[in-house]
Amino acid sequence: MSPARGAHRALSPLERWYWIADQVSPLNVIARVRVRGHLPPELLRAALDDLQARHPLLRVAIATRPDGRRPRFVPTDRPIPLRRAAPGSDGAADAGLPAALGVPTDPADPDAGWLREVNERELADRVDWRAGPLCRAVVLTTGAAPGDAHDLILTLPHCVADGTTALSLLRQWIEHADRRAAQGPPGPDGRTPVSAEPALPPAERMFPRRYRGVTGALRLGGQLLRDLYAVRRHRPTRVTPSRFVPFTERRSRLLHRTLTAEQVAALARACRRERTTVHGALAAAMVLAVAAETPPPAPGHVAIGSPVDFRAALTPPVPERAVGAYVATVPSFVPYRPGVSLWQVARSISGDLAGRRRRGSHFAMVDLVRLSCPPSVAASDRFVELTERTGPVNLCLSNLGRYDFPDRIGAWRLGGAQFVAGLSVCGYFVATANTSHGELAWNFVHVPEAVPDARAARLVAACVDAVLAEIGETAAGTDATATGVAAVPAGTDRGAGT
Repeated sequence: MSPARGAHRALSPLERWYWIADQVSPLNVIARVRVRGHLPPELLRAALDDLQARHPLLRVAIATRPDGRRPRFVPTDRPIPLRRAAPGSDGAADAGLPAALGVPTDPADPDAGWLREVNERELADRVDWRAGPLCRAVVLTTGAAPGDAHDLILTLPHCVADGTTALSLLRQWIEHADRRAAQGPPGPDGRTPVSAEPALPPAERMFPRRYRGVTGALRLGGQLLRDLYAVRRHRPTRVTPSRFVPFTERRSRLLHRTLTAEQVAALARACRRERTTVHGALAAAMVLAVAAETPPPAPGHVAIGSPVDFRAALTPPVPERAVGAYVATVPSFVPYRPGVSLWQVARSISGDLAGRRRRGSHFAMVDLVRLSCPPSVAASDRFVELTERTGPVNLCLSNLGRYDFPDRIGAWRLGGAQFVAGLSVCGYFVATANTSHGELAWNFVHVPEAVPDARAARLVAACVDAVLAEIGETAAGTDATATGVAAVPAGTDRGAGT
């Protein structure tokens, strides 16, 4: 495998913060899609190797000085780990496994296998950044016939990935498999030529001109001062943990919901009528759910974060297929009073977010990390504790909107593409969303004990019920699924479904 030329560099401040948070508690980004059709394991392995050869940041590990400072991307020759398993099994490394694996699953809960995998392994275990590479893959196969269903899962640490990165890599993996299948067996050396992507500099070096230099720093500093003033003025409500959980003991747990194509279409129509966005409506539902459980007096403002993708705003623009973390979470301080409607809150969020995009608040948040990020995990205690006490975005919605994941690639039919993000020390109740294959995947992640399973399930139910009520539906009797509850380990309180 060729070396990762150009990717041997120091981590940027934003990358370093995500890397530090991951060492405190796992901070992974996960993408999943279901593939139907015959998918030989050796083809998937070869396609994964092609994917790794294409991207420099998939061929690196991270090294530091002996004191844990100055982390750098360094080359590694290790292939991306690929584990193949049947849903509900313990899984195994790919070496020595038979070509066909599969067991029947409950047709009433086809998502139980991958949800269990995500909860028990992919959210709980960090990627081995010391040995690298900074990615791992899982294939869960159901059945043993040409019509097999395969759940493909990619997991990456947040220091090199966001939701767009993870979903794009998942799509590219299948595209490489299709190319391999069409070309037939590789040449005598076992390799098929792959065009490599260029190694990109850190995002901070590609900021637009207006945010560079002294003038740019002053402009970004003004944004930060306005946000600090807003926090002091509004003292916004945040998610209050049921009990404090030590930072190193925090793990993320997923509750998965899906809105059908019909419900997504109805929601989009309602948002157009109400002059807001789908993101505004979903975020408003989360704000109302958190505000409703806050003891009186009612909060005046509730804080919610919205990650903003800034790929297209960089110089030069960064394509979707590139590997890296190109998002920054900006806070909205949402006015709240008892009886306020979902649409009033949604318009407040969507309008505030549009203004923040125009003013470059996302770049200001990246610059804040540059100014305040600790040099190592050993020196991070004060920064993590400050984030815990005053950080305004422990409630967050990361929404990619419509993500164009094909319904078919080659001979395979695809469905259910979605992503999940771990929390580490960055939040208590966070959701990711994307609309692909006609459905909206709404994945809620919480920290058990801090937000216990029953409480998280009530919050999720309140969010989904609020949205469905506005489009003339209720959770009972619709196709809005609640398969994430099945992923809660046996013996715990699964709470209310939707």
